[in-house]
Amino acid sequence: MTMHNPPHPGEFIQKVFLAHLDMSRRSVALKLGVSPSTFLRLVKGQSGISPEMALRLSKGLGRSPESWLAMQDNFDLWHARQNVDVDDIETIPISG
Repeated sequence: MTMHNPPHPGEFIQKVFLAHLDMSRRSVALKLGVSPSTFLRLVKGQSGISPEMALRLSKGLGRSPESWLAMQDNFDLWHARQNVDVDDIETIPISG
């Protein structure tokens, strides 16, 4: 089932984790082993979650690395569906 306009993972991090932590974004970034600017871009939705970041988020905030990557994939795929026109693409018959 396709989610309707899923949140960017950074928005999820902001609402679910950062809003309840008594720590600055900079402190969280340093605990994750990334630069504050990298983490800020993620939280602002200006960059996505890489496999490396998924591992860091999993260790630091919880959830599996796969769930962080799935959240990013769902976000990216939803936006691609809004912008990519595939109506003129023909199905390619594959015989075996």
